[in-house]
Amino acid sequence: MEYGLIGGKLGHSYSKEIHEELADYTYELCPLREDEFEPFMTAHTFKAINVTIPYKQRVIPFLDELDTHAAAIGAVNTIVNRDGRLFGYNTDYHGFNYTLRQHQVDLKDKKVLIIGNGGAAQAIKACVKDGGAGEMVIVRRSADDECVSYDEVFETHTDVDVIINTSPVGMFPEVDAKPIDLTPFTDCKVVLDLIYNPLVTKLTAQAESLGMAGITGLEMLIAQAKVAVEIFLDKKIEDGKIDEIYRRMKADLQ
Repeated sequence: MEYGLIGGKLGHSYSKEIHEELADYTYELCPLREDEFEPFMTAHTFKAINVTIPYKQRVIPFLDELDTHAAAIGAVNTIVNRDGRLFGYNTDYHGFNYTLRQHQVDLKDKKVLIIGNGGAAQAIKACVKDGGAGEMVIVRRSADDECVSYDEVFETHTDVDVIINTSPVGMFPEVDAKPIDLTPFTDCKVVLDLIYNPLVTKLTAQAESLGMAGITGLEMLIAQAKVAVEIFLDKKIEDGKIDEIYRRMKADLQ
């Protein structure tokens, strides 16, 4: 494999289609079991790859250098092999910011709830912080020094303005699941779900039914892929290509 995507389960991925529309190379999906991950990274026979759940943080020890952005975020989703040295980047930050701009979501002084704290969440937390949010609450199944429990969310934090799901709950094929019930969040105006397959998740469908904006992750996926291709090939691609691919894919998937 020269170019492609590594992760756990990749049956939901649209990355091959997107990359091969953005660039003139063959892009392969390479699902790796836990026991296959370390040998793959040690051999690093690829030219450039993207990384998804559950390896965005676990790839870091195998890298020779991180760009300042990826180092600050603490997660990598893009790796380039330059003469045997591995360079790590994070393009999720750019992809999520693109989505915020496209939908005119202003985080300044807002109270934001982030669901999940894995590799996908790290870039989102940086975006929320840089967006000037007034408060950021992170929830996961097991509370810790950084994250609260779901019980605490329902007791104390139902006044959030924005909810962002970074967990895989609701992703194909488990499309009937959702990570949280939105009914108590009467102040919430926007729900962003990083999941892009299905195009409308149970979470965003409930958001729309409650009068909130529900935004899923296809635009983010395409936008971060565009930046990844720019890094892979060291060339500039206009942002207009993101919307062009998004509109075509959205029409095909509806």
